[in-house]
Amino acid sequence: MKLNIVEKLSARLGLVACGLVVLGGCTAEIGRMPYDSDVKCLRQQMGSAVQLSFPIAANTCQRMSDHNFIFGSKKHPAHPLPLNLRGAPDLQKLADEYDYSYTK
Repeated sequence: MKLNIVEKLSARLGLVACGLVVLGGCTAEIGRMPYDSDVKCLRQQMGSAVQLSFPIAANTCQRMSDHNFIFGSKKHPAHPLPLNLRGAPDLQKLADEYDYSYTK
């Protein structure tokens, strides 16, 4: 009977280990992390192995109103918030070039 418990425990630990490996495999290409600033997210997206263009990186990093909940109310649908590009004149220049709204 003890052998059966040990087998179940090792199987559960194996599932937990696999889950941690899958969750830990997130890369910069996946998108914005919750704790990233707009500047950090843009630099990661544009500097990754894929080297995304500014419009694609901005669409990936841009936050939405209603806490990124896509299905907002009908009266106030979710809309993109301006990028916070304080202290990044190179990104501000790109935002002007591609007509993205941002805060200085």
